[in-house]
Amino acid sequence: MKKLLLWICGGIILAVSALAIYRFCFVKTTPQDGDLNEKVAVILQQNDCFVCHSFEPETPFYSSFPVIGKMMQSHMRHAVRFCELEEASASLDKADEILLAKLEHSMLADDMPIFEYKMIHWGMGFNKEEKAIIAEWVNARRNQLHPGCPYAGQLFSPIPDALPVDPAKVAMGERMYNDTRISLDNTISCASCHILSDGGADEDDERTSEGIYGQHGGVNAPTVYNAVFNVQQFWNGRAKDLQEQAAGPPVNPVEMGDQTWEQIVERLRKDKQLVREFQALYPGEGLTQATVTDAIAEYEKTLLTPGSRFDQYLKGDENALDAREKAGFKAFTDRGCAACHAGVILGGKSFEYMGVFGDYFAERDDDIVRNADDDGLLGFTGNPRDLEKFKVPGLRNVALTAPYFHDGSEDDLDDAVEKMFEYELGKDASDKEVENITAFLRTLTGKHPSLIKQ
Repeated sequence: MKKLLLWICGGIILAVSALAIYRFCFVKTTPQDGDLNEKVAVILQQNDCFVCHSFEPETPFYSSFPVIGKMMQSHMRHAVRFCELEEASASLDKADEILLAKLEHSMLADDMPIFEYKMIHWGMGFNKEEKAIIAEWVNARRNQLHPGCPYAGQLFSPIPDALPVDPAKVAMGERMYNDTRISLDNTISCASCHILSDGGADEDDERTSEGIYGQHGGVNAPTVYNAVFNVQQFWNGRAKDLQEQAAGPPVNPVEMGDQTWEQIVERLRKDKQLVREFQALYPGEGLTQATVTDAIAEYEKTLLTPGSRFDQYLKGDENALDAREKAGFKAFTDRGCAACHAGVILGGKSFEYMGVFGDYFAERDDDIVRNADDDGLLGFTGNPRDLEKFKVPGLRNVALTAPYFHDGSEDDLDDAVEKMFEYELGKDASDKEVENITAFLRTLTGKHPSLIKQ
């Protein structure tokens, strides 16, 4: 029996080796024809990226073996939760900033496929020619996403000093942002939970915000600063833009009260001066849900925090960061943090699983009770694949916006970085790395007249 098992194992090794040699020598060739999108799709296919980075993969025959099969299933689960590629490859001409960042990181880190897979499938991994094609595609696609921007081909870009806005609507929006009459009991405004002087989020000691009648919601209030750069609004993305986001809290029973916008507008219209001002600002519409939320959104477009030391560094000032902060920036990019935290606000552009390499919710503190908000994107899309996916928060001013994560479970920035390494990257971070990365993150604090803690 022992000899039989040895023969079987030897036969499997020879078969897999022969297949790997055949594929390496006769099948895997650098694509020469087609546009960049087609070439990249071929490269991903030839390097077996879809074996693990797909929700419905075509697994190799040995995936059913007792030991190696279990290990592979675990790797595949991690891989698809980190990045789904097969469906994305069908529309690479529409690739977003985060897919570009993830592929660029894997290419530069040279860590895909993982070592265990390469042991069986020799020759897999991006060669020099393939890397050149992917790099060209990444740069071209970034320039398509941000035409004319001097930082278009880069992973990060500075926050602009301002965006085009209507000053009159901005002024009205600021008033509405601070108007407590929008709440049912006239005690809560947008500014109650998004405190501009405190980083645009809630107070440091509030894990979740306190709403009407002392009720608490299920998620941590995200910062309103730079929110215009988010791909969608709210942790679960249920609002497509700032205006749609502004319409939500006023009719939330826990936040501002169990009411309708019709009731809110009726209450506001008792202020005849306000009615006249809205009529002048929005001729033919006047004071409505649409105009109130449009004004608030216009105001929130001005809540930008440019001028951080990191922005100065991006603009060419090498002395804007010290040696430790530069080491933190390098670790941030090299270790994979930037694969999700890219773009102008270092995040806000995608929805990712909370717990790629571990069960965050099972291991979370017992005093945090699971609620519907923990479902993440699923609560908006209804797609089971979106369970526990959340919008990646932008990291601008992160040193001012504790507590962290959607549930406000982490008070300390160093500890938050360690947990991200554990649950999102599946890696251990040294104390020095955490210290350096945290130092870098503190350089992301920008400037705004209302931001006292800058």
